[in-house]
Amino acid sequence: MYLKRFMMCAAVAAALTVAGVQPGAAADNYPSKTVTVVVPFAAGGNTDTFGRLVAEELDKRLGQRFIVENKPGAGGNVGLGDLARSKPDGYTIGMGTVSSNAINQTLYKTLPYDKEKGFEPISLIASLPNVLVVNPDKIKANTVEELVEFLKTDSAKHTYASSGVGTSIHLAGELLATKTGVKITHVPYKGSSQAILDVVAGHVDMMFDNIPTAAQQVKAGKLKALAVTSLERAKLLPDVPTMASIIPAFEATSWHGLFAPPGTPPEIVEKLSKEIQAIIADPAMKAKLEAMGVTPVGSSSAEFKDFIAKETVKWAEVIKAANVPLQ
Repeated sequence: MYLKRFMMCAAVAAALTVAGVQPGAAADNYPSKTVTVVVPFAAGGNTDTFGRLVAEELDKRLGQRFIVENKPGAGGNVGLGDLARSKPDGYTIGMGTVSSNAINQTLYKTLPYDKEKGFEPISLIASLPNVLVVNPDKIKANTVEELVEFLKTDSAKHTYASSGVGTSIHLAGELLATKTGVKITHVPYKGSSQAILDVVAGHVDMMFDNIPTAAQQVKAGKLKALAVTSLERAKLLPDVPTMASIIPAFEATSWHGLFAPPGTPPEIVEKLSKEIQAIIADPAMKAKLEAMGVTPVGSSSAEFKDFIAKETVKWAEVIKAANVPLQ
């Protein structure tokens, strides 16, 4: 039996050699033409920014064009559906986020791709803290503890804005509500830019927002920052405490990573992962990202896969506990 199995394996290997296919050959010759990087959100946002930064560096390192193609819609599902249907040869890859690749798994009843197969994670590029900001004229609180007490004792209906249903900004508010027992009404917007302007104007009381835009309003004295949602303090707002130091296990970061269609050869995934890790580890790139308020990561494919699994479970629990309507 052993001899027969050995001979069969040898025959397969010989056939592949004759055909010109060697283990790792796909990665050795990759890329030999232009690569499309699908960004499932509109141009100008954080995901688009990270996608273009990475594409530009891959251009330089691998000697082929990496062209960004924006395909926004349905919380990232339109672009990811196209990515999932692409030929798994490494010539179409795409960006993904906490909302599109972890939260949507529970939030949407159906998705335009197989939930079980998902995607081939390449590398977690960066994470972006959110920060809880309040309109100081509407919310008389200087700390998270005072905010919770205020929301519990004030009989008025209070609101928080978000960049849309199912975003980390939205679910950070739901996480606050479920962990503290407060009642706040969610007001979704089509993006965070108008949302935070309405918080500044006093139309909405508070919001969790990505730290780069919120920090500008805080430093201008228009909003008050109570806490950041990363486990460590943010360099853009070093004096602001973390939510986790006040409410145990409170973490709600907006992360961004690179994916390939399911079935992409592991050699290509690994090659891209190593390139991304080298790009993110470069001192100039780290400095550029940190100046934006971003935490550079650059993980292996396996590390990213494990991270996504944990994030998917975490946000599924929040969605169910908060009774967020499925889309």
